[in-house]
Amino acid sequence: MQPRHVYLLMGLVFAGCGGPTRLELRGAGIAPAARSMPGFRGATASQALTEQVCPGLPARLAVVIPPGSGATLNGPYPESFADVQGTLYFATNLSDGSAALWRSNGTQAGTTRVKSFPAAPVGIPALRNLMPVGPRVFFQLDEPATGGELWVSDGTEAGTHRVEDLTPGPEGTHLNFVAAQNGKLTFMRQWSPTPGAPELELWHTDGTPEGTLRFARFGPESALGNMSLRVGPYQLFFLSSAAQGTALWRTDGTAAGTSLVKKVDAQPVPIVGTGQAGDVGLFLFADGANTEVWRTDGTTAGTRRVDAFSKGVTLLGTLKGNAYLASIDASSMRMRIQRLSLSGGGKGSVATLPNPHAGEEAAYPYLQQYTVSGGRLFFSVAIASPGPAPRAATLWTSDGTTAGTQPLSEALSLSDEYASPLFPVGQGAALFAATAPGEGLEPWFTHGTVASTLPLADIATRGKSSLPEGFTRVGDRIYFRAIDDTGSFQVWFIPLRDCDDT
Repeated sequence: MQPRHVYLLMGLVFAGCGGPTRLELRGAGIAPAARSMPGFRGATASQALTEQVCPGLPARLAVVIPPGSGATLNGPYPESFADVQGTLYFATNLSDGSAALWRSNGTQAGTTRVKSFPAAPVGIPALRNLMPVGPRVFFQLDEPATGGELWVSDGTEAGTHRVEDLTPGPEGTHLNFVAAQNGKLTFMRQWSPTPGAPELELWHTDGTPEGTLRFARFGPESALGNMSLRVGPYQLFFLSSAAQGTALWRTDGTAAGTSLVKKVDAQPVPIVGTGQAGDVGLFLFADGANTEVWRTDGTTAGTRRVDAFSKGVTLLGTLKGNAYLASIDASSMRMRIQRLSLSGGGKGSVATLPNPHAGEEAAYPYLQQYTVSGGRLFFSVAIASPGPAPRAATLWTSDGTTAGTQPLSEALSLSDEYASPLFPVGQGAALFAATAPGEGLEPWFTHGTVASTLPLADIATRGKSSLPEGFTRVGDRIYFRAIDDTGSFQVWFIPLRDCDDT
């Protein structure tokens, strides 16, 4: 199976890429030079790339969803793609409640079911949350007799089994966060031994019932924050209570290695973002109308507040010792990008993005997706409308400077059910989904310049959308699901190579 329409990216040795188009970022709209970029309405130019990593032709790996099963945003589709030591694992869940665990060596013949599970009256997806730990993959499976419980697989049917029914009977086990540590899976279990009094417990498992052990309890008074981060060997998490406020904890997957790091606020406060800056973790929390930005190396002394903002901000990512944050100015209806030095150098303004709909009803900008690839930030900004769907959506990039902050494509999805995904490829490149003239939503590739932002292929054909989603890198390929000529979502991949390879 090959896509009908292949664009200029395929088979080229890319050369001759100019610098970014400079924008008057504080102007009312996009500068005229930017309107000629691929993905902007009326654009016809497509130019070559000069960067280090280049995509090959997208191709279908295998048909894993029965053709004609339909293709809705609620499935059925392959999902939970996971890299298990260079082998692709994924799940399929059909509408009748049947499910299967799959593995693939990257060939059609080598894409096989590991284990199938019969149709059952359970929630969909029945099989979900694939979590690699060494050569094995853990996952959750919902069955009528046991509810949702933890399973493990070594890639064979005989080696695929339930770890343990931690919550006996049809009620499932709720796992709040998971981490691979020392060859085991660490997870937080929440359950209610007494109705109305949920307790938090830390467990680890080696995949056997006897090796599945609880090693810490936090009691019914603590609530788990909705985010965690990894710093060195430690998984960091947040606990809060009315009596104790909000505190940062750490665990290495053992009782001795689980301890309080630091209380960060005297009140329960929501953690609104986390990130990484090399070996340092970052987290943000809302304290009333303010947002505090903290850094941590997993120790008490190394956990401290960097700065605070008198408004809500979102962490876009970090570049060269600086955190980059986005906020909305309610009066101008524009998004502002700021730089914050993580070494105490203070704040600085990078750009205020234009909003051509400013002044119209409900036309506030908001972030959809954001990521870091190499030395570049990528983020998509939508403009709200009175209805559920946005008026506009634009992909932006920034190298941390005003001149290097520019739009790449305004052809992103305007659906209220499907926001264009954004995936970092590395080396300053990213994948996303957008539309070309006469085509639907398909995979696109960019190196962070207008000239390098191009569609890869028309997978769905005839102006339909393939709705690519679930991008996951395994080796030198990026796997994803897409609607193709089978009329269903199937597994596709994009090969990557160095651009100077011939």
